Amino acid sequence: MSSPRPAGRGPDAARPMSSIQRPPVRIDRGRSAGDVLAGVLAMAALAALLLGVPFALLTFFGSPIPHKLPSTETLTQRLDATALMHVLVIVVWLAWIQLTACVLVEAYAGIRGVGVPARVPLAGGPQALAHRLVVAALLLFTATTAVMPVITGVRATHIQQHVNPPQHREPPRAAEPASDQDQGQGQNADNPTLMEKNAVRKIYRVRPPAGRHHESLWEIAEKCLGDGRRYREIYSLNKGKLQPDGTRLTMASLIRPGWVLDMPADATHVEIIEKGPHDGQHEHGVPHSQVPGGVHHHGYVNTEHQAVEAARHAAQQEARDDRADHEAGRPPIDEGPDVTVPGDPAQGPPAQQPPAQQPPAHTPRHERPPEQEPTGLPIVNAPAFGWPQELAVASLLAAGLLAGLGRRRREQLWRRAFGTMIARPEGEAATAEHALRIAADTEATRLLDLGLRQMSAALAADDRTLPTVYGVHLGADSLDLWIAPADRNPPAPWQEYDNGQVWRLNTTALDGMATADFADVLAPYPGLVSIGTNETGRILVDLEAAHGLIALHGPDDVRRAVLAAVAVELATNRWSDHMRITLVGFDEELALVAPDRIRVVRSLAEALPELEGRSEEVRQALEASGADSVLTGRCRGVFGEAWMPHYLIMADPPAAEEAERLVALARTGQRMAAGYLVAGDTPGATWTWDVAADGRLRAGVLGFDVDAQLVPEPHYRAVVELFRTAGRTEGVPYGDPDDPPPATPLGGETQPAVDIRLLGPIEIDAPEPLDESRRAICTEVLVYLATHSEGVHPTVLGGAVWPRGVSASVRDATVARVADWLGRDSRGRPNLYYDDHGRIRLGSEVRVDWETFRWLIWRSAAEPASELAYMSYALDLVRGRLMDGRPRGRYGWLATEDFEYEATARVADVAHRLALMKLDEGDARGAVTAARAGLRLAEGDEGLWRDLLRATHATGDAAQLRDVVDELRGRVAADPYTDQMQPETEALVDELLPQWRGVAARGTG
Repeated sequence: MSSPRPAGRGPDAARPMSSIQRPPVRIDRGRSAGDVLAGVLAMAALAALLLGVPFALLTFFGSPIPHKLPSTETLTQRLDATALMHVLVIVVWLAWIQLTACVLVEAYAGIRGVGVPARVPLAGGPQALAHRLVVAALLLFTATTAVMPVITGVRATHIQQHVNPPQHREPPRAAEPASDQDQGQGQNADNPTLMEKNAVRKIYRVRPPAGRHHESLWEIAEKCLGDGRRYREIYSLNKGKLQPDGTRLTMASLIRPGWVLDMPADATHVEIIEKGPHDGQHEHGVPHSQVPGGVHHHGYVNTEHQAVEAARHAAQQEARDDRADHEAGRPPIDEGPDVTVPGDPAQGPPAQQPPAQQPPAHTPRHERPPEQEPTGLPIVNAPAFGWPQELAVASLLAAGLLAGLGRRRREQLWRRAFGTMIARPEGEAATAEHALRIAADTEATRLLDLGLRQMSAALAADDRTLPTVYGVHLGADSLDLWIAPADRNPPAPWQEYDNGQVWRLNTTALDGMATADFADVLAPYPGLVSIGTNETGRILVDLEAAHGLIALHGPDDVRRAVLAAVAVELATNRWSDHMRITLVGFDEELALVAPDRIRVVRSLAEALPELEGRSEEVRQALEASGADSVLTGRCRGVFGEAWMPHYLIMADPPAAEEAERLVALARTGQRMAAGYLVAGDTPGATWTWDVAADGRLRAGVLGFDVDAQLVPEPHYRAVVELFRTAGRTEGVPYGDPDDPPPATPLGGETQPAVDIRLLGPIEIDAPEPLDESRRAICTEVLVYLATHSEGVHPTVLGGAVWPRGVSASVRDATVARVADWLGRDSRGRPNLYYDDHGRIRLGSEVRVDWETFRWLIWRSAAEPASELAYMSYALDLVRGRLMDGRPRGRYGWLATEDFEYEATARVADVAHRLALMKLDEGDARGAVTAARAGLRLAEGDEGLWRDLLRATHATGDAAQLRDVVDELRGRVAADPYTDQMQPETEALVDELLPQWRGVAARGTG
């Protein structure tokens, strides 16, 4: 999907991917008396300028067109008063022509909604005047207008948005499997006999969204019919009917605010209208009187007949869905006699059914990307503080936080003792990390970081300056920069759109940049930060582009959530270099997220001296370097430290005196490597943003209208707890090695019916085929079961794999599909079954390499004589990084489990012990093999690298030792979490290869 353009022009068919207009700005107020007065005055001014001026000129001075061509004498004679007057009249005519052109251009842009008006040559001031007059005049004829003001101070770049009625659209999603326990008593709108019997019709009007919450048919059925699973009755009654916005209901999962839905006769909390002669379409009449509580005085009619008809329609719809999915209904899981499968208590009765009532297998909703998962269904197994939805959709913020956590946990690994694993988060902190893992988009952060640095390097090579970027759109396929003034000559591989107002970098260019070295290129736009998302992607704004103060209005709790999100993303993003962030009005513990960047102070008075001193340093650096702006300094890489930014984020409105001092400091008229974002109404603010209670943010003159990126207080406290846990130095024992594992591997020549391999890329060998479109979700379900050999209750499984919530029918249909995939063992028993306690378990002939690994280590401790052999067999199971290749947005539940932490620690400990034992026996090659085996999975464990260095040195092969040192240096350089070796490792390299520093220096030179 391509990103939106700041201008509202139609797509160009010649472009490789069409530009999509930015969503309309919605301003809810109407025209005031002042607007009307301003419009009348503007119309009068335009009439005077466009008609009065030429009338006066023609009346007093005549036509400006000469009767004959001027002679040479006319051009060389002395100027008298009359000649001078003629020259001035011609100048006035030329000015009038230019002003008329400006008015025509602005009027065309405003009436036709073409976006940024064309630029009239040499008409900066007149075009700005014409714009104001035309906008004021158009207010008499249009509802609202949004305008983009001057960004660079060179000229006014106006962006006028189309203003349409708000339409909140949800992404299309596949229909959910319906439970056949539906007790529907629905109304058949296609049955003329039934329609004749009813004089009234019950309807439900779909409500506008509240924040991120949109109503669904499930919720409407649950509220009005008492059972969410009866949503198919509502769907059957309304499928294909024309709605007030001119569209029709075609998917059960896609309804829109303002739609009018026919409801079954037993529905409550609905409206009653008289049936008209054209009941095939919706009538939007006046609702009759209602009794409080939603119970109406109208009686019910023929409910038995309606139930039959509703059941018939539901059956027909399920059959159509089955054919559309190219998949027949699946049999229930074979679980033996007298075994009941508990359902999700939040979803009603158990979902396990006889074979004839097994729900059909539809495309589950969870197979969409995580950003598009619905949130309307009840959340399964949610923590007390609620599923952190705000974190689960903050892709760039999540990637930055996880990178910061990775660095802290690398330091924990340095201090980990043998037999322990690093401390993992628990409770709300673990759930927060679960959400972050689902949301994190590392590829998007790489695209933003490398793309901006590449552009800066390319422009510097051509001796060009960086453009002013006021907004960024990050979509699924591209990165767009909205710049002013326009420039139609971007460096390759960037492409220009909208006459140079947009520079676009496609995601396909990332592969070519990944190998480039931008280590010496300063981050050109460190102040870019996400403010929210719209229908096509994520919107970022450069705080430095304001050239002044940014004021944020809104309810205190929502406003704080916006500011906290800005602070956390700025402090952890990878497209910035060194920076300073001063927080006022926040808890001091927020500094734990990035203590090298964040400083928390109690008052603005405490922060102002440092801010003023920093501003003066930047002014002096501009004078000393000769750079015309901070962007030029960053692009050329001179006086690098001078351009490192300092940002102020203030959660409480400043006092009047402090506000004046801050406004004077911020309003520089040029970029000063600083940004100021404060709460409340601050006079003199350059930009004013408004955030509503529902989380909708309108970025004032910038014209952005987005779902704000939020980090509410409970969630950022959970994030702080994550970093506090990552700072713990003591390890956590991972279990008593004397305890046998809960399962043992198959012995002898027996081949497993199913083989699940997790110690490396996820690989599953199962006997039955599986539709490739279902493989991702089925694999995650199976992996979760494989890491819980004690069995898993269906509700727990649903809460882990579908953290945003899932219906019991979808969950059980997926489990049934996994059971079919695994088939049966050699004795005809299912390889996936429900035990007597209702837990889902894997059969005895399902082999999991992790359980085999644990069993072998247990045997090595039980049989000391064969310890070396058992540990070698165990390390042979390690093929690469743990569960490598996991798709983005899945397996977030690993954050709440011990498996990832324990597996990494156990593999590293076994490899370390085996390497030491091999060295004691004089088998240096065997020690090298053991260390290499451990590094396949725990590549960041420098204890294993030290084992490898010692073992390689023991072989006496100096060349091989140098290769290992070079390999270690390369890994450290490429590690996103650290840029240096552990001190113990560096000391060991100095001891074993004293000349390595000289070799490294020569290699660098």
